[in-house]
Amino acid sequence: MSKVLIIGAGGVGRVVTYKCAQQPQVFSEILLASRTQSKCDVIVADVKRDTGHQKISTARVDADNVPELVQLIRSFQPVMIINVALPYQDLTIMDACLETGVHYLDTANYEPKDVAKFEYSWQWAYQDRFREKGLLAVLGCGFDPGVTGVFTARAAKHFFDEIHYLDIIDANAGDHGKAFATNFNPEINIREITQKGRYYENGQWVETEPHEISKMINYPDIGPKKSYLIYHEELESLVKHFPSIKRARFWMTFGDEYLTHLRVIQNIGMAGIEPVKFKGVDIVPLEFLKAVLPDPGELGENYTGQTSIGCRASGLKDGKARTYYIWNNCSHQAAYQETGAQGVSYTTGVPAALGAKMMLTGKWSGKGVFNVEQFNPDPFLDELGPQGLPWHEQVDINLEMD
Repeated sequence: MSKVLIIGAGGVGRVVTYKCAQQPQVFSEILLASRTQSKCDVIVADVKRDTGHQKISTARVDADNVPELVQLIRSFQPVMIINVALPYQDLTIMDACLETGVHYLDTANYEPKDVAKFEYSWQWAYQDRFREKGLLAVLGCGFDPGVTGVFTARAAKHFFDEIHYLDIIDANAGDHGKAFATNFNPEINIREITQKGRYYENGQWVETEPHEISKMINYPDIGPKKSYLIYHEELESLVKHFPSIKRARFWMTFGDEYLTHLRVIQNIGMAGIEPVKFKGVDIVPLEFLKAVLPDPGELGENYTGQTSIGCRASGLKDGKARTYYIWNNCSHQAAYQETGAQGVSYTTGVPAALGAKMMLTGKWSGKGVFNVEQFNPDPFLDELGPQGLPWHEQVDINLEMD
């Protein structure tokens, strides 16, 4: 029985609150906090109605402000924080955890607001401080990063002596009916997919132009989709923790119309993160664009189709070549019916709540800063399906990933 503080009231925060509230034997008391308390109030009203868990409250907090965070933590006294706020706020929340002696979990690595750069160095630098305080910080416990790391750990534990090639593939074959919308925070999403691509090969990183490399990939129950090589943060931690990997890549699907919108947004300067003067006021173009685009948290109602995310690996077992594919498909409509959120929020929120459960029940433990693939994957995957994200696997098949 544990108190937990959830920070962030977007679509993912909604799903995390639902999944925690469905397990009162673990999450006995829940506080949902964000900069806009009214958003928390709406979520909590829905969660109380649908789950019957009544020990859920809301608060306002500025996650950029360490003293505010510390004050809230000390007043509520949670065992841990589930951080589903913006990646810009990871370090301030980690600082507050250290000051108050609570455990930490997030779904996306820190990135500075003024540079579109994705790497774990800033958070890995907290290793000694968390270890010395006897605290556990779990990084990247969404789906990708998150479940993809747990999938890779399962492959390494049960199917390979050495993983040589790893491809993470992510398809959103859903339709929300909007001319253009992002599936999670537009500011983060657009920064992520407009940066240069990178993949790991033979001990070094190879950089590509944005969307330079693409291939058709067959996704289960979806079929072939054009998929683009982009950089994603879990590649950095996976090649560190599984040093036998010779090549690691990340692929994501984008429709032609989506990429056309994206090119226009970039060409007219609306993806910029440097302030511009408008009528005497500094405005960041990407922040303004975020304000006029559809709210990802409100896409769920008419969202059809499904996502498919998984890992395709090849390597050696007992001296023989082996291939392995493990994946999950998630229905946008089923996610919405359960939580009022679309599938992309659901696939991030379910693993975050489950990772918190692993920490609170002692199935994942340690002192310091860890990525999810460093833990035993089995107890997590035993529960992932019953929690709403069933997974499937195939061995010794044609991976179609030259």
